Parts: sequence; structure tokens; C-alpha cells
Amino acid sequence: MQALSGDNSFVAAISEKKPTPEQLLRQLESDEEYQATARLKIFLGYASGVGKSFRMLDEGRRRHERGQDVVVGAIQPLLTAELAHTVATLEIIPLKRVDNVSVMDLPAILRRAPKVCLVDGLAYDNPPSSPHAKRWQDVEQLLKAGISVITSVNLQHIEEKRESVEAITGKHVTETVPLSFLQMADEIVVVDAPPSACLDSGETGTGAKGKLTQHQLSELREIALLLAADVVDKQLERYLALHGIEQLWGTQERIAVWLSPGSDYNRMLDSGARNRDRFHGELITVHLNRPDWSPEQRQHVQEGLAASRAKRAEIAELDGEDAVDTILRFARQRGITQIYVGHRSRDSWWERCFGSDLDRLIRAAEGIDVRVFPHN
Repeated sequence: MQALSGDNSFVAAISEKKPTPEQLLRQLESDEEYQATARLKIFLGYASGVGKSFRMLDEGRRRHERGQDVVVGAIQPLLTAELAHTVATLEIIPLKRVDNVSVMDLPAILRRAPKVCLVDGLAYDNPPSSPHAKRWQDVEQLLKAGISVITSVNLQHIEEKRESVEAITGKHVTETVPLSFLQMADEIVVVDAPPSACLDSGETGTGAKGKLTQHQLSELREIALLLAADVVDKQLERYLALHGIEQLWGTQERIAVWLSPGSDYNRMLDSGARNRDRFHGELITVHLNRPDWSPEQRQHVQEGLAASRAKRAEIAELDGEDAVDTILRFARQRGITQIYVGHRSRDSWWERCFGSDLDRLIRAAEGIDVRVFPHN
């Protein structure tokens, strides 16, 4: 069993018993009619500096090397050495000046009629005299003209997610793209954040350079992943409706929040409730009533149970000598798909040398995701 970490979480490998939307979409890509239409691919970044522009340009470079007709329709004016090297082999349609603002030269791209156009800065506004108020509307016209588009956007620029992101980062933006546009995408890729690019060394808040903490990145990543899952659902719905196919199965998550003394139950329950509601699943808070708990520990668990009831979570009190075995036995019986668990940083020599209950849980939780929420 291999565990992966990307957003304060360790994820155990999932065994699928039915085709996922992604698998079905890969199958339908062989459909000749589907291949013939203009395609929209979006690289979605959930924080600045994750490399979404590089991923977009690198995809264009690789397609060009495979013989596709690719042009760059819009790119940032100041390029890093890495981006400049990536774009060096590609044809660039220069931006034009309108009302002293640099905008994508839509008429020139339409005359050139490439197979694929790369468009950076999807959320940019156009000047008032432009045919379209927003750059994403320019992209719509390219797609209608049969030109596939690969583009990039940051999560904070999605209109329906702007307030949620601002509450996490404190950064306000005015240029936005509606979620309905992203839901038109044929493919969406969430670009993960390299820790060195986005993490701040401080304990709380953003640092002097505006970098984010691990906690903030985790929250942003979760929003981005849920958004991407929603886009995949829309892709599948369109395909099934087009072919008159009724979807006979549904995705249902069963999330177990392991409530223990010291766990950050508010974060765990907030995340669990969002995923439950998003996937029409179940949320269950599980806890073990230990006689050796201190009054403070017992009070913390009781507060977590009260918060669980407020989130409409089912509550299960488990009895067993070994916590890991007890939790996993319950998870197998109830068909749990995700286990949320709080964990303190390893500070004992025993855990550093021999591992912990968390390590045992991850190794034994075959077919179940294990998400870890660190706490002090």
C-alpha cells in the first residue's frame, strides 16, 4: 500500500468497482464525432506560482512536436527563462493595442485558423471598445469557429468561488470567469502547488511575500478538486444525454471522521460535510470512549460530537482495544470510502523509529482513502 501526500492528507489507493467518469470520458474520446469538434482544455491553478502557464505552454509545445498546428494567442508580457524557452518553438500571434490596453488579436487568429490556440490569462477584461467584454468570450468565439483552445486560470478568478478564496487568502480580484464556462470544458487539469513556490515559513497567515500556509493550500486545493469533479460530471452528463444513455449508477461517498482528543474536528467536519453534500453521500463521526482520557480530553470529544450533530453527521461510538483495528472493522462493515483522522506531528523517538497508529491505518486501509489533518 502506497500513501501519497498533497494537501495535508495521505491517500490510500482506491479500488474501483464501476467505471469512473474519467474512464468513460477516455473511452468516448475514440468517438469520431467527438474528436472532430473543437476542444477546450483548462489548466486550473489554486494558488499563484503553481505553474499553470508552464503546463499550458508545455502541452502546446508537445502537440507542435507531434505535428499539430498550434499558435499562441495570448501570453503574459514578462516571461521567465523557463517559459521563454518553452514558447521559443511556437508561433505567436502578437497582442494588439486597443484603448492603450494589450488584448488578444481575435481577428488575426480567426484568419490564421490554427488547429489549437493557447490562451493565457483567461479572466482578463477587454477594453470597452472591444467586441467582447471578457477574454473568455473571445475563447468562446474561437471554439465556435472550430479552433481548439488550451487555456489557464486561477481559482480566485472563478466568479462563484471568488468569495470563498478571498476568505482564505485575503486577496480580492475583480476579473472573473463564470463557472458555467468551465463546465463547458472537455478537460480540466488541477495544477498542484510545489511547496517551495507557495508555502510560507510562518505559522499563520500569509508571509511578507504573500505566500500561503499549508492549511490555506489544503483548503484551496479541496475547492479546486471539487470544482474539477463537477466539470467532469457535466462532461459525462452531456455525453450521456447526447447518446440517449441513462446513467444507472451514482457516486456516493461514505466519510468517517475519527474524533479523538486533540483532533481539529472543525476542519475535519467542514471538509467532510462539503464532500458529503457534493457527492450526495454520508458523513459519520466515529469515536472510542476511553476510560483513561482526562476531563479535558473528554470535554474536547464531547464538543466535537456536538459539532457533528450540527453538521447532521451520524454518530457511532465504537468499542475495541485496538483503535486501528476497531475503526477499520467498522469501515468495512459500513462501506466507508474515506477516513478523516487528526494527527500530531511526530515528536517521539518511538514513532520516528517504529511508526505510529497512523502508519498502520494507512497500510491496512486498502481501498479506503485516508486523509490526515495535522494538529498541535
